[in-house]
Amino acid sequence: MTAPPGAPDLETRAIVKRFGGHAAVAGLSFAVARGSFFSILGPSGCGKTTLLRMIAGFQQPDAGEILIGGRAMAGVAPNRRPVNMVFQHLALFPMMSVAENVAYGLTRRGVARAETARRVEAMLERVGLPGAQARRVHELSGGQKQRVAIARSLVLEPTLLLLDEPLGALDLKLREHMKIELKQLQAAFGTTFVYITHDQSEALVLSDQVAVMNAGRFEQVGSPQALYYEPLTPFVAGFVGANNRLAGQATAVNGDIVELVTPQGLVLRARRRGSIAAGDAVEAYVRPEVALLARDAAALPPGHPVLQAAVDSLLFDGANSAVLLREARTGLELRVALPQTGQFADLRVGETVAVTFDPERAVCFRSGAQGG
Repeated sequence: MTAPPGAPDLETRAIVKRFGGHAAVAGLSFAVARGSFFSILGPSGCGKTTLLRMIAGFQQPDAGEILIGGRAMAGVAPNRRPVNMVFQHLALFPMMSVAENVAYGLTRRGVARAETARRVEAMLERVGLPGAQARRVHELSGGQKQRVAIARSLVLEPTLLLLDEPLGALDLKLREHMKIELKQLQAAFGTTFVYITHDQSEALVLSDQVAVMNAGRFEQVGSPQALYYEPLTPFVAGFVGANNRLAGQATAVNGDIVELVTPQGLVLRARRRGSIAAGDAVEAYVRPEVALLARDAAALPPGHPVLQAAVDSLLFDGANSAVLLREARTGLELRVALPQTGQFADLRVGETVAVTFDPERAVCFRSGAQGG
């Protein structure tokens, strides 16, 4: 099924799903462009799996409409929808060969044996498993099983491929490798992928667009860069990427810069998001990598407030290394990323350092601000 020119491959219009008095999905409307990689990112219990199951047809919305390929899906059974799913546990048939697994859907559809064999061979070639038809599932590595599961879905040429935490059961190194493979496969096939995950790294690396979901609603939909650098709500700022959250009260607002004081008495400045007035309770978010560290305050760029802090902990993780600092006067804890130059490789717990950040690279919200 092909959508009309310019139409999205997936569109939802104010869909609602309730379980008792709880709205698992609360009036969601969104569209996914043809050929794109769209991820739904959120914590456990936010409603993302319920949403995916409604798209697939396993659950029906209580209100609203779902369109796939430009066609309304009301009353269309799961096996009649131009959709396939890849699950975390893959659901491959262990008694079947690789070829039989990939051919399963084609066989069920009555595709001729010769045509099925041709399509299976071509699909295995495209997912990087040429000549693997006769192998058994138990002979495959975790990454190879993932590729077989994807081949089994894509050989049916669905409008949408739905992926439900497909990398969750893999070890860390394989998961990192499969993120790259998934992105490359989606680009090569041009099939629209809708991917759900609680892992922000997966969503940011893989996606053209990401929807951050919280309590049945989308807080923000945008590119990975927009979500990371321009969060629209405190939830998105806190959920996407690491952040230092600093709660306090706005004491002054000068243009887009808010001055705030924390309960401990620390004075900070950050860029305003949304409406904030002096006296409001606010939350500022400072990413670890925007803070600058020095052993001597004179080495820091001028023009921004400088904090003195003691090193509480060193968190060595190669390029992702960071340090936990405790501000000298207030005792407030801050996480600061260490530069990859090795400049602070000899930093020690208990040492005193100076730290600053550009207020334009921190964001400030009125406490309790909500997304759309």
